[in-house]
Amino acid sequence: QLQLVESGGGLVQPGGSLRLSCAASGLSLDMYTVGWFRQAPGKQHELVATITRGGSTYYTDSVRGRFSISRDNAKNTLYLQMNSLKPEDTAVYYCNTDRPTKWAWGQGTQVTVSS
Repeated sequence: QLQLVESGGGLVQPGGSLRLSCAASGLSLDMYTVGWFRQAPGKQHELVATITRGGSTYYTDSVRGRFSISRDNAKNTLYLQMNSLKPEDTAVYYCNTDRPTKWAWGQGTQVTVSS
């Protein structure tokens, strides 16, 4: 059974850094294009970054140059290194496939950027 478990969020000051993790079970992340999404209060899920089976990456404009997505195939875990965080990055962050039909969402991990 597929399970996605996100972790690594927290409260950080503007300009700070966090590293998010998404541990998957029930499937192999390296067989799919997978990504990080975020959801701010009252808003829909927003695509943040993706990584393909071959390792090609994509970033939405607002995070390009600040965030870095990576994957550890041996650990079946997806990561998101977030640097130079801004208050507008505040959201619950999730991992999932980039396909239109999403896997069951995990519980997400809260990222709050505030002074």
